[in-house]
Amino acid sequence: MTSPDDTPDETYEAAGSGAPPAPPTSRDVARAAGVSQATVSLVLGDKWRGRVSERTADQVRGAARELGYRPNLAARNLRLGRTRTALLVVPALTNEFFARVYTGAARTAAAHDFGVVLYPSPEGVGPARDPFASAQATLDGVIASSMAAGALGAIRGAGLPLVMLDSDPADPGAAAYVNLDIADGMRQVTEHLLALGHRRFVHLASAVTSWTFDVRASALHDALRRAPDAVVRTVPAPLDVHGARAAAELALTGPGPRPTALICDDDIVAAGACKAVRRLGLRVPEDVSVTGFDDLALATAVEPELTTVRLPAEQVGERGMAALLAVLEGRRPEGGEVPVELMVRGSTARV
Repeated sequence: MTSPDDTPDETYEAAGSGAPPAPPTSRDVARAAGVSQATVSLVLGDKWRGRVSERTADQVRGAARELGYRPNLAARNLRLGRTRTALLVVPALTNEFFARVYTGAARTAAAHDFGVVLYPSPEGVGPARDPFASAQATLDGVIASSMAAGALGAIRGAGLPLVMLDSDPADPGAAAYVNLDIADGMRQVTEHLLALGHRRFVHLASAVTSWTFDVRASALHDALRRAPDAVVRTVPAPLDVHGARAAAELALTGPGPRPTALICDDDIVAAGACKAVRRLGLRVPEDVSVTGFDDLALATAVEPELTTVRLPAEQVGERGMAALLAVLEGRRPEGGEVPVELMVRGSTARV
């Protein structure tokens, strides 16, 4: 009887006259590195930490490279009952933030021989359909960014582990959550504007119902309580430049004193707000300061460049994929919120 370590890595034709040499096996790698096949399996399966020394792991990887060893991933996955594929569900592909989340998730997945399938939900943040005939047969797990767990009922019905990104941690059912410190980002924006002397604000709030935007609104109002003379008015704005421009024009020409600062839920909304200021014959930031959120490429493409909150989207994707891998391996995922940073640029100034 043979042990699992004695199982050939691949099936090859018997070497005969004129036949090419058989490719190296894990046994060859073990012999070259001076270790057991079990150690080779741990190292090349990226499960060596805490069980094999880093020096030994380097020896194994070096031997594998020198021999040109390539594991048979299909055979290994069949033994494990895994597809080594994760689904990343996002509300839309038109937002740069989600493209960066995917980049981070795919990078971490590739380092662990996993693939990531990107799936934009047809209903945005609404209910997402199962994109496969059977998600369970096709996937190992699901990562969802900026969505409610309840919107993933069709996919979660397959019993797959779910990791939520930028989503309500009180929403039950997920195996892990990875969130940005959104509240701190809005606090940084508010304290920056208050320090510049601003007291009349308009919050151009996303018209999309989502946990992440609810947190921004709540954090803004909490921060303004420290300034009793501050006044804020909330104006809903679509997440597109044209709609945001119309909302900002309405806010700037409404009754009462003109606001001195427009706090926008998103950089795209902020770009529309800047257009509205100029169309009304005003200047950014001399007459009206404008802030955004996300730090998209757009933030440094507008003039003046946008003061905004940088969200490390790639890091969120990396952490999300790492959390899913941890859940699949029975480990506790890394905790804590991902820090954000205020990027002060030319769109804000003293009153």
